[in-house]
Amino acid sequence: METSYKGNNRMLTGIVFGVLTYWLFSQSLINVMPEVQLDMGISMGLLNTAISLSGLFSGMFIVAAGGISDRIGRKRIANIGLLLNIIGSLCLVFAQEAVLLIIGRVVQGFSAACILPATIALIKAYFAGPNRQRALSYWSFGSWGGIGVCSFAAGLIATYLGWRWIFIFSIIFTLVSMLLIKNVPESKAEQSNSSKFDFTGFVIFLLVMVALNVVITHGDGFGWTSPISLTLMAVTIIGGWIFIKVVKGKSNGFIDLSLFENKYFTGATVSNFLISAVAGALIVANTYVQMARGYSSFQSGLLSVGYLVATLVTIRIGEKVLQRSGPRKPMVLACLLVIVGIMLMTLTILPNSIYSIIVFIGFTMYGIGLGLYATPSTDTAVDNVPEAKAGEAAGIYKMSSTLGNSFGLAISVTVYSVIEQSVNMDLAASMGLLTNVIFALLALLAIVAAIPKKVVKKSIKERKAS
Repeated sequence: METSYKGNNRMLTGIVFGVLTYWLFSQSLINVMPEVQLDMGISMGLLNTAISLSGLFSGMFIVAAGGISDRIGRKRIANIGLLLNIIGSLCLVFAQEAVLLIIGRVVQGFSAACILPATIALIKAYFAGPNRQRALSYWSFGSWGGIGVCSFAAGLIATYLGWRWIFIFSIIFTLVSMLLIKNVPESKAEQSNSSKFDFTGFVIFLLVMVALNVVITHGDGFGWTSPISLTLMAVTIIGGWIFIKVVKGKSNGFIDLSLFENKYFTGATVSNFLISAVAGALIVANTYVQMARGYSSFQSGLLSVGYLVATLVTIRIGEKVLQRSGPRKPMVLACLLVIVGIMLMTLTILPNSIYSIIVFIGFTMYGIGLGLYATPSTDTAVDNVPEAKAGEAAGIYKMSSTLGNSFGLAISVTVYSVIEQSVNMDLAASMGLLTNVIFALLALLAIVAAIPKKVVKKSIKERKAS
């Protein structure tokens, strides 16, 4: 869709506010669970299930929403997502029992699935070159930075106003976002007869995603070798094989597998999955210092303040390094910093005072790494795909974040729990954290293997295609 419109700060601010509706507000409910449980009087197990539904539904539908946005319009899908967030937030504001809470979380999951890939695709459509990299840095403030900010914002709002006010603020941010992007022209791919939606591929993909997400998030509770877990694993593997057979070679396949022929896109997506998995280090470290060393939740939260600040401060530094030397250097450096930071946290033999300092430094290095990684990785994923596939590619890229995060948390918690029960908490924490070092090492290998050392200029033909 041809247009002379150029992205501006008004549009970018609207997009960042839209991204924050998920990362800052929807996800923040995780941090105020005791207040919600006390207010609503529901079991912690049911509350946990309700809260996890947002991430589950986001992960399942984010690729579908991204692909649909290419066909019917990125702005339209972004606005649908924003409207869904208002509906989901209202459900939570007025929830007096579990039913409305669950409905609200499911609707918020659909909301995130629409907003995240559509806004990345809008940035690709209306920003170019260094301006797009700058725009993606600010998008990352809302996404990567929002993860760290949410715990602080949620605690502050819940303490002084009550947890429901989190979602009142979410509605306000959503309305501001809709107002700011109101005049942005629609952006969508050229339509053709081959662009009919692939419902067969979609249904198979959905079944695979449900099985994969359930086994990742609940495998520990079911037991990893239980009949339920083994069945879900089989559905994931066999269903994934059938899905590839069904969509391969289709001109309108639900996922265009040819996207993965581009090494840049593949390297960014695979490494994003693995770097997102390192989030398991956060829950292991926080659980360990509270259970084994007697820290309060507030004290353990202070240990990760450096992580939050470092991530926000270094996002634009990663952008500048990208512009000077290409994506490989900042992404490799990011992985090395994450590895060193997590390795420092494994030194559980140290006494409390020294260990606290070491963990703070480790978290800070981890945050610097994520900040350096965010913009180069996102830009690499969207820059190297055709314009017509921008939403779909963004959906795949963001799905890798969601699945990686869930996978990392599940594996890290399982390693910690098994060793803690059979040996002791110190060793359990060290091994749980080393698991995350392995994830970061694999991310480093993916980057080195897939992303060339030199920046390859696009040909004129490639530029026209994108």
